[in-house]
Amino acid sequence: MRNIVFTNEAPLPIGPYSQAVRCGSLLYLSGQIPVDPASGKLVESDISVQTHQVFENIVAVLKAENSTLDNVIKTTVFLADFADFAVMNKIYGEYFGETDAPARSTIEVAALPMGSLVEIEAIAEINHAA
Repeated sequence: MRNIVFTNEAPLPIGPYSQAVRCGSLLYLSGQIPVDPASGKLVESDISVQTHQVFENIVAVLKAENSTLDNVIKTTVFLADFADFAVMNKIYGEYFGETDAPARSTIEVAALPMGSLVEIEAIAEINHAA
């Protein structure tokens, strides 16, 4: 069964999609961009600030399903400029660690929504009893 996940702690979707969808024991998070959920505005144009905001948004969506970053099994990172990879990667490691990180793909794209520098989507396993 498919269940739509929504939380006010993460940015509202800017199109016809859900923040996340739970299906069985998996949670599929839509790509999160660095939007401050309180203001609905993109945070400043610095890859470090933006990457931290993306992770705060991911954590908020996971929390809505009583989950954490420890349950993430796969991510896809989209960068507007691959020159930002080293900074994003360092921050990514701060959130996931170096030895127990999820599987990941990183892709440079021509543009991201609202002119953001980074977007990250994730798949997490969740515990139904949580």
